[in-house]
Amino acid sequence: MILAVDAGNTRIKWGLWQERGFVAQGSVLTARAADLADALRMLPRPQLAIGSSVAGDHAKAQIEQALAPWGIALRWTSSQVSECGVVSGYAEPGQLGSDRWAALVGAHARRDGASVVASVGTAVTVDALTADGRFLGGLILPGPDLMAQALAQGTAGLPQQPGHFRPFPTGTADAIHSGALQATCGAIERMHQAMLDAGHGEPRILLSGGGAQLVAPLLRRPATLAPSLVLEGLIEIARA
Repeated sequence: MILAVDAGNTRIKWGLWQERGFVAQGSVLTARAADLADALRMLPRPQLAIGSSVAGDHAKAQIEQALAPWGIALRWTSSQVSECGVVSGYAEPGQLGSDRWAALVGAHARRDGASVVASVGTAVTVDALTADGRFLGGLILPGPDLMAQALAQGTAGLPQQPGHFRPFPTGTADAIHSGALQATCGAIERMHQAMLDAGHGEPRILLSGGGAQLVAPLLRRPATLAPSLVLEGLIEIARA
């Protein structure tokens, strides 16, 4: 068995893998990383543990403490020049977030051709991966909630309030919410078109992150929800 841990800005996701799939999965809030110990207590002891973190040293320390009763060391991953069939096109490969790298590895392991790998969370990342495993590069932009927060903090007349998506918003809260979602969809669709224009065929769109379900039905192109993509990539790296 292999335990994979994906520590993001908002949530820590985990999955226990055995042979051909996950036999248990869950998540806790990153702000309550210590709760991971309770979530893992009833699981069988894995042989390996592997993790990705963009949540900072404090969260990493709490995750390591949660695994301490098992007596196994957690291997923290980092982005590589090449790994598991994926070759990085980043100017400085080590600067790529380990979660983005793991997601690219997970996408390539699906063997379904070229991909736009998008994660919609606190931040949005949109990465281009060719069918033969070349990471061409990607985008980073604020997530929908962060866009709304920026407007609330940077203006006097646009307070942050719950809104709904409307094609033609007629209220401020709906206008902000819809604008943030449209901006996210636009980034994903433009990356999709850029891959088409560059001759990489019709890439599939893989969506992960807490906002994926909001974005998926708004895209003008088919998209596949892949909520465990980072965990899948971590398992591939561990097995390799």
